[in-house]
Amino acid sequence: MPKKSQAKQGGTASSRSAKSAKASLDQFKMEAASEVGVDLSGGDNGRITSRQAGSVGGQMVKKMVEKCRKDMKSK
Repeated sequence: MPKKSQAKQGGTASSRSAKSAKASLDQFKMEAASEVGVDLSGGDNGRITSRQAGSVGGQMVKKMVEKCRKDMKSK
């Protein structure tokens, strides 16, 4: 259980880090969705089709692979 001082500061360092990571991942997902023409702005994305969800996920993977290849070339 977090100490009272940690609770006042917004939780533990790991919980703040997890929130930051989630926000970054959500932003990345929104960018990928925009690139493939899928609207995720509604908040509840249960209304998108499996095909649309797959397109967003595929675009995310494509961008991650491109970044890794770029990073490996620069080493």
